[in-house]
Amino acid sequence: MTTSSIRNPAPTLRQPDRAAALLKGSVYSWFVLALCGQWLFAIYIMARYGSPLLSGDYQSVNQGNHIGGYKAGEGFYNLIYFGHILPVVLLGLGGILQFVPKIRQKMPKLHRWNGRMFMTLGLSGAITGLYLTWGAGNRLSDLGAMGITLNGLLIPVAIFFAWRYAIARNFTAHKRWAVHSFLLVNGVWSFRLYLYGWFVLNQGPNGNSSKLDGPMDLFFSFACYLLPMAVAELVFWAQRQRSAAVKWAVASLMVLGCLVTFGGIAAIGFVSWVPTITG
Repeated sequence: MTTSSIRNPAPTLRQPDRAAALLKGSVYSWFVLALCGQWLFAIYIMARYGSPLLSGDYQSVNQGNHIGGYKAGEGFYNLIYFGHILPVVLLGLGGILQFVPKIRQKMPKLHRWNGRMFMTLGLSGAITGLYLTWGAGNRLSDLGAMGITLNGLLIPVAIFFAWRYAIARNFTAHKRWAVHSFLLVNGVWSFRLYLYGWFVLNQGPNGNSSKLDGPMDLFFSFACYLLPMAVAELVFWAQRQRSAAVKWAVASLMVLGCLVTFGGIAAIGFVSWVPTITG
């Protein structure tokens, strides 16, 4: 046998390449989980609020645990209330599609118009949310409302920078701020995942209060957007590094984030979303 007859072995990924592939895969896995959770939440919103609105049975939206809700005879308030909640359907269905590479590459017009929709509804949601919390008094306690208030104030900042860098065609910076905009706009969604996941993990409240101002309530009210934003920054940083160890470490953190997200979606899905959709 001559050396020329020996087949070349199949190429294998080097350590840095394997680490980069794992990091990329962990990020994509999180977005797939988020897509499933967002779409399930959007269907829940339609069943919980959209159907009563379309049928004229407005009072039924106040069933169950609720802060605020429909108020008979208060037209302006109800307009703001439903204008805050119902756009969640479009945000949930369309927002995460902004991060699908093939849509950005093959359908740039859809990417741009979907982005404009997300930014517009995100700004509207932040403004109406702040009004409902502090103008209409839809809060259980002042302390418990601080986390969501900061969330609402940061949304316009992130959206402004995402828009500014898109106009300047600095797409690296635009992507960074678009991710932060997405995480901030979906802060309340993440809060629900963390809270219900915590309830299931502890088989009930632990460090929580009926006014959402217990130590764990306060932690989750800030962590629901600050923690994902911090992890996103770590991912952006790791992608720029050449060290395989850094990429492995951040990829491991993303895998943990996937497990937390899956647990939260499963917890609130089985406890609240699925029963409402199927009921």
